[in-house]
Amino acid sequence: MENARKRLESKGIRPTYQRMAVLSFLLGNRTHPSVEDIYEELLRDIPTISKTTVYNTLQMLSGNGLVSHLNIFDSQSRYDGFTEPHHHFLCESCGKLIDLMIKCPNAKIGCVMGHKINEVHGYFKGICKDCLKKERRR
Repeated sequence: MENARKRLESKGIRPTYQRMAVLSFLLGNRTHPSVEDIYEELLRDIPTISKTTVYNTLQMLSGNGLVSHLNIFDSQSRYDGFTEPHHHFLCESCGKLIDLMIKCPNAKIGCVMGHKINEVHGYFKGICKDCLKKERRR
């Protein structure tokens, strides 16, 4: 929670308990959870938290660059506490969302052909290595 507090304060955001809990959960979780996933997990320790609070907190955190908002799924947003530039791979078999740490010449925040780039997202879809292994065993 202390890491979450420091990150919030570094952006001039008041570190409420709910904000620290949401950010702390994302910093300690690399599964790219949805609003519902985060809400269900935090509800165990904070029975008074609402889904609206979680949603609004995620929007604020995303807007301040503390988390990334992922739109790789057609019907559901996901969130990532790891904000270093990286891509994502979605397994179309098991649904797992995996960080890909690959170098991409187009994944630079800055200026490209005269356009100012603020954000870059790289999404790959296919079958993960675990699912491929399972298919080979059959």
